[in-house]
Amino acid sequence: MTTTTSVGSLLRTWRERRGISQLELAGRADSSSRHISFIETGRSRPSEEMVLRLADRLDVPVRERNALLLAAGYAPVYAQTPLDDPSMGTLREGLERLLTGYEPYPALIVDGTYHVIAANRGILMLLDGLPEHLLVPPLNAMRITLHPEGLAPRIVNFKEWRGHLLAQMERQIALARSEPLRALYEEVAAYPVPVPDRPGDAEPAEPVPYFALPLVIEHDGQVLSFVSSISTFNTPMDVTVAELAIETMLPADPATVKYLRSLGG
Repeated sequence: MTTTTSVGSLLRTWRERRGISQLELAGRADSSSRHISFIETGRSRPSEEMVLRLADRLDVPVRERNALLLAAGYAPVYAQTPLDDPSMGTLREGLERLLTGYEPYPALIVDGTYHVIAANRGILMLLDGLPEHLLVPPLNAMRITLHPEGLAPRIVNFKEWRGHLLAQMERQIALARSEPLRALYEEVAAYPVPVPDRPGDAEPAEPVPYFALPLVIEHDGQVLSFVSSISTFNTPMDVTVAELAIETMLPADPATVKYLRSLGG
């Protein structure tokens, strides 16, 4: 009997979330729409290979691929190794070199719910002066950015940047079944929006033609502008690695470059 936790119902949910038909999924997976229908209704039990193939064609997150395998009666194939495990030593060293090499520009690494795994001195500079309760581990990048006692009052174009971050989280929630991420979204979306000290917040008198939406933030009397780039790992085989994201903040104007280089000495 098919239940709400059967592999068929889970696959159907993912297919509908991706907005594709059984026929289209069948074509992508070298199968038939009849077979896909039988799997979704519980009339056919997919092989382990088929579960993984369908998960790949549906771009199911690695963590949820394990859930699909378990629902189909198979053992998970993707490990979830703590980042401090000795086997992750080479990865950790590489990430640390990447962050250090990006200095004096800010860069950090977060997990799937925006907990900060590592950050360089450029990020620590931006966090200088924040209240202690926001800096108690584990740090959360979304809380620190959007909290009214966090970076929010320092962000010149806060309304735009807040909208960008919330939309980013909404897209992630739509693509992955993550209750912790949804809970974080509901928390930070409910934060009160600080009243700007500056008139015409997010509307400079002389707009700068940025090539992407910048984070415009005040630091020690300076107005700094950054554009964000996020990198993830290709074809990850571990849940921990699959959920890591490396965010680098690229200076968006010459004044920001000059200021940060003067700090980097």
